[in-house]
Formats: sequence, C-alpha cells, structure tokens
Amino acid sequence: MKASEEIMAVWRKFDGFPMETLTKAWLYSKRGNRKQRDVETMKQHREEFGVTGNCFDLAIWLLDAFKEAGIKTYPIGSELGTGDDHAAVMAVDRIGRRFLCDLGDQWLQPILIDGDDEAYTDEKLAGFFPGAEVQVLPENNHFQVVYHRPNGKFSTQVYSSLPVPMEEFLAAANFSQSHVYPKPLLEVRLPWGNEIAHWEFDDWKSFLSTSHGLVEDPPLETIDEWVARIHEKSGYDKTLLKESLEYFKGLSKSPSS
Repeated sequence: MKASEEIMAVWRKFDGFPMETLTKAWLYSKRGNRKQRDVETMKQHREEFGVTGNCFDLAIWLLDAFKEAGIKTYPIGSELGTGDDHAAVMAVDRIGRRFLCDLGDQWLQPILIDGDDEAYTDEKLAGFFPGAEVQVLPENNHFQVVYHRPNGKFSTQVYSSLPVPMEEFLAAANFSQSHVYPKPLLEVRLPWGNEIAHWEFDDWKSFLSTSHGLVEDPPLETIDEWVARIHEKSGYDKTLLKESLEYFKGLSKSPSS
C-alpha cells in the first residue's frame, strides 16, 4: 500500500509542513491578497515567516513539486466551493497505480487506492495516519477511508478519485482563501516517543493524537501564551502568529490578550 520511492522523495520535502488557517487570517489582517497564492509566494512566506497554509495551499504546492519531479498528479476534492471543502492530490506512479497524497489532513505518507492492485489490502494499517489505523475501501469513482482510533471509535471520510479540472480547482481555492472561518486552526505532525503524532490547535484548545489516545494540553488564557505554544510546535514567526490570532479574536469571542 506504500508509494514508490520516487513519490516518497517528493512527499518527504513536506514532512514539517503544518496545515493551518492562521496564514490566511494574517494576510487578511495586513489587508493583503485574498486570493489563492502562487507557489513562489508561498515559498517566500515559508522562508520569511516559517508558514505554510491551508489544504488548498498545500495541495497546489505539492502538485508543483510533483510536476517538477516529473511525476503525474492531479487535484482531487470534496464539497468544493461550499466552505466545507477539502483539497488533496492524487499521484500516479510509473505503472499507473494511484496514491492519495493528503497534506491537508496531515497524513504520514501516501496510500494506494486501487482495489484491483496486488498490493492492495482492506486490512487496518498503521503508519499512514497519525494516531489511527486506516482502511481504504475503493468504490467506482470514489473511495472511503475508515480511521480506527485507539479508544475503539472510528470515523469515515469519502474522497472522489476523479480529477478536478484545474480551472475548477483554482476557483474553489480562491473561494476558500476569500473566507475566514472564525475559529483558528493549526495541525502539525510531531515526533512523540517512537511515533509521529498529530498536534492540533483548534478553537483555542490544543491536544495531541497518538496511537495510545488523546493527550490534552493545559488551557491557556492569553494570546501571548498561545503564540508561545504554537511557535514551539510549528516554528512560525511570533509576530505573525500574534497578528493572526488577534484577527481571529476580532471575529469571535476568544481569550483576552
């Protein structure tokens, strides 16, 4: 179910990349561009401030990196243009096998989606998603991923396996970048013991998802405390973080600074 080394070599370049909505809010706070950034601009922001972006930013960046490496890819998505949309990438290896590459949900590595391939299994697999085992269940033009958590709970997600035309994908990206949901979000993969866990800052709470269960962080009261914690986990520029979080504070009730 694992991808070829050629695909993995590109994927690993994004190992330290969080998925977040903080950069978008920061751009709003600076009255900056409210459309999808191009890859060159995202790279500049990464170099200057340590930031990445949301699922559309990461998908477009990943598509560009695969293209540069000569690997066939195409964008996929669900509920595009609705505000509940999600963007990811499908990579195709040299023998035509398709692999889901989802930085937006912070997968650890790509996974095979072709049910007729000899390497395919519908067994629960560890090592693909932080803090959970996954099953991939292909059906016609879509596939379902089942996430099995350590506490016995499970959740499901359905992906379309069909290519989204780039014009349509970019229109959805522009729609996403022009709207800021009032609850701040950052997710990042972090080493924890002998595994890679999933740390999440969501609506002024933070926690770590591991193969042993959920580890909740102590609550914080001030913006400055959140800046320090998020900087520690992500390496993001502290001034940018403060400006972004203060923008979110203005959108909804949140901790006082």
